[in-house]
This record gives sequence, C-alpha cells and structure tokens, in this order.
Amino acid sequence: MAVPASAAPATETYGGWAVETPGPISTGRPLVRVSRRVPVPGPGKLLLRVEACGVCRTDLHLTEGDLTPHRPASIPGHEIVGRVSAVGKDVTRFRTGDRAGGAWLRGTCGTCRYCRAGQENLCPRSLYTGWDADGGFAELAIVPEAFAYPLPENQDAALLAPLLCAGIIGYRSLRRSALPRGGRLGIYGFGASAHLAAQVALAEGATVHVLTRSVRARELAMELGASSAGDDRDRPPEPLDSAILFAPVGDLVPVALEALDRSGTLSIAGIHLSDIPVLNYERHLFQERNLRSVTSNTRQDGYDFLALADRIGIRVSVSRYPLSQADRALADLAADRVNGAAVLVPD
Repeated sequence: MAVPASAAPATETYGGWAVETPGPISTGRPLVRVSRRVPVPGPGKLLLRVEACGVCRTDLHLTEGDLTPHRPASIPGHEIVGRVSAVGKDVTRFRTGDRAGGAWLRGTCGTCRYCRAGQENLCPRSLYTGWDADGGFAELAIVPEAFAYPLPENQDAALLAPLLCAGIIGYRSLRRSALPRGGRLGIYGFGASAHLAAQVALAEGATVHVLTRSVRARELAMELGASSAGDDRDRPPEPLDSAILFAPVGDLVPVALEALDRSGTLSIAGIHLSDIPVLNYERHLFQERNLRSVTSNTRQDGYDFLALADRIGIRVSVSRYPLSQADRALADLAADRVNGAAVLVPD
C-alpha cells in the first residue's frame, strides 16, 4: 500500500555533496557540502534514506569534468542502498521500511527501437542517477520504482552498494567479452568492478590473469583465485580468449588486443577512456580479434547479476568512508589508494 507523499515533509532539509565546478579533485574542491530541502516523491518514485553509497569511477569522471555535466550542482552517487522513507502515488512494489537499491540507469523512454528490442541501455533518452538527477552522496535520494532493485534485508549495506554499478557493469562487460566456458580471461585494471567480475568468471570455470599497476590490487587478485597477476604492460603467461579493460587508459587497448588469441574479444568497460593510439591492423586486429564497448546496462543485467552474486557468495572488498569524507574518498580513488571498492556510510 502506498504511503502518502506527505510522509516526507518538504520543510525539512538533508545534507549531501554536490559538484559545484568540475575540475581535478587533487588540486581543487569540485565537490562541496550542500543542504537541500527534503523532496516529496512524485508518482512512481521512492524516497530512500541512504544506508550506503558506493563511490564509482564514473562519479570521479563527473566530478573532474571528464563527463560533461547534465545539470548544475548535481549530487553524484549511483550505487545506493537505502530504506524506503516515503513513496509516491502508484508505487506498488515497495513499502516504507523496505530496503531498495538505486543504480546508474534510472530512466528510459520504453518505446524506441532499442527499448523494444531489449537494449534499453542504448535508449537515446536514457537518464542516469547522479548525472540527470541527484544521487546517493547524501542522506536522502529519490529513485524511480521501476528502476529500483529489492535488496536482501540481512546483509551489510556497505557490501551491497558496489554490486549496484561496479558489479552490474562488470557483469555486462564480462558477457560482452564473449568468454567461452573454461576460457582464458585477461583483466586490465583491478578496482571495484574488476574484482567482482573476476569472481563471476572464476565461478564459471575461467582461468583469470590480472594485469594492473597496483601491487595491492595484484595481491587481492591472487587471494580471489587469479592464476597470475602482473603489471598492466606485461604480457599474460598465455594467449587470452577474452579480455576486459577496466582502467580508463586508452594506451592499454593495443596492449590488450595484442595479448588476445585468434578470434579473441576485448571488452572496454568504462564510460570514459583516454585516446586510443593508432592500431596496427596485423598486430592488433587481424585473425578476427574483436573490440567491443560497453554502454551502461539493462535492468535485466542487474537482476541477473544480483541473483548470480547471491548464488556464488561473491566477496566484496570495501573501504568505508563516512559521508562527511566523500571528497577524501574520491581523492583516494583518483590516486589509486582504494583497494576494492570505496563506500560512503552515514557518519
């Protein structure tokens, strides 16, 4: 039963962080503390009291201006775990007190050729949490019911948060890499998304080789079951059937392509990538090597991954930061000081 929207009084305020002027987080203060009026959830919307919010590299790209802002002073954060505080008219799947998750994709038109073909991630009118609407670097967040995920009641919110983007995008990137069952997978970069995708691949019988410049990330990769872990410029110990590039470094594209076996596929996971150098056809693409991008995810990707993560007992490595230190969390992410996933929790 829907609770009247008046359950969320608009006269109160809540705190959060907003991107005021995008720029380097290492030298400036693009992320600033803000106070906002508590919103009343509209039709089909949930008001969540945030229990945890993951800190994604996309949040860093938005804060530093790698991605052009869609609105002024937007609150980032799109790996939101929260309790339903109020619901708008016509909400049917959630009640106050339920735990729900808000993710990157928050809206599609539902009628274009892509939506009708099950490719809603390519919808030209798609909307995104923290980019087109305020996100979870705050005490409260509005999430559309149609794009919210029911989440387990008995699990640590901080361990659930990274599943909502890092996990889902890692899962889609793994599927886009066309990894054959029992195949050889190379993972370039080993942060929040990569350490979750690696566990899915390992559970499905793959041999995983991790290539990253972070010594701590290499240690985590080996703890999780990788067969090898080396520097991101190293050649893996065997040819790869598939590879995923998680690091937003275009220079690694030819490196990864050259490591592929014949007919291998490289999947590029990020929403932002620095320029790719000129490719040599014979060295990088001949023998039917494939290069694929990844664009957002569908809701079905989310449901499939969350069910799989629960089934295999996925291990989430997190570094917790109080909400009051969201700027430090982003700075640590930018400097590669986070091992696994950074997560904001209430102070």
